[in-house]
Amino acid sequence: MAVVTDPQPPARTGTTSSPDGGRRRVVAMTIWGVAFVAAWLAIGLPTDPAYAFLWIWAGTIAWHSARPWRSHLRFARDWIPVVLLLAVYNLSRGFADNGATPHAMELIVADRFMLGWATGGEVPTVWLQQHLYRPEVHWWDVAVSWVYFSHFVATFAAAAVLWMRDRSRWAAYMRRWGFLCAAGLATYFLYPAAPPWWAAQNGLLTEVARISTRGWKEIGMHGAGNLLNAGQIASNPVAAMPSLHTAFALFVVLFFLGSVRKRWWPLLLAYPLAMTFTLVYSGEHYVIDVLVGWAYVGLTFLVVGLAERWWAARRARRAAAPAAGPQPTVPAPAAPVDAAPGDVEPAVADPVPAEG
Repeated sequence: MAVVTDPQPPARTGTTSSPDGGRRRVVAMTIWGVAFVAAWLAIGLPTDPAYAFLWIWAGTIAWHSARPWRSHLRFARDWIPVVLLLAVYNLSRGFADNGATPHAMELIVADRFMLGWATGGEVPTVWLQQHLYRPEVHWWDVAVSWVYFSHFVATFAAAAVLWMRDRSRWAAYMRRWGFLCAAGLATYFLYPAAPPWWAAQNGLLTEVARISTRGWKEIGMHGAGNLLNAGQIASNPVAAMPSLHTAFALFVVLFFLGSVRKRWWPLLLAYPLAMTFTLVYSGEHYVIDVLVGWAYVGLTFLVVGLAERWWAARRARRAAAPAAGPQPTVPAPAAPVDAAPGDVEPAVADPVPAEG
């Protein structure tokens, strides 16, 4: 017998609207963008960790403006320890030199040894500035300023996206980022090293200009680098080895490289290369600083990956331990209560028939 049912409605083929999408998100993000640009022009670009965190937090609130405040407060709860650690990291770098003379000459020798054949015996910073640096600002100076600034927001922005999409990956990202920062900071204390502009000021190199922020003035953004310039004045001048600028750039790219299509790999890998050119050309780092920074990224992924696998195996062993423990013994059946001990007959084997 056939069963008659009501016809089902056709399946939806269009996109479903997100509770956070639509006009509300557009309005909120527009307000955030206008406020960001106004603060950027008046105060400067957000290069301080706490200041950058406030803007990224405000951006996540605007993007998910329809969500309850409890969701936004969870973001602050997870991120405040990270921001505090980065603030301590920035402050502690200033004590890395301990009043000692920083290493400089061996970095100059290393760069000349590696690339002197192509630069006429000069370090790459001097050679690049001889060929590209002019009193007037060119388009590549503007590009250099933007690439240099991206160091202060790229890792933060990528972490914010991960937090909103996949908190387990966010935790993995933060573990690697924290290890990389700690390794760099330890090296600053053990091996304080000065950048090319410092070497030039102290007579170890020919004239080197520190030009990482000069590009903004050319496009009328005179206040864009206020915070960054102030930070450069107050920053530790002997934290050149390793270059965490290029290390962070490569770290972000490698973390996401496996999750994007290979046709986008050249574009992603161009970012750490652009950061390398920026830092060497602007007098902030030697090439050897960059290579050591890249080595630190490889060490970070190796060490943290091994630690994560060890921890996962340890948890698996602990979870499996109760199941693999000794099984409880089953006691033998007791004699009947009303029988005396002597009344129990011993077991007798079955008789074997005699052979005929």
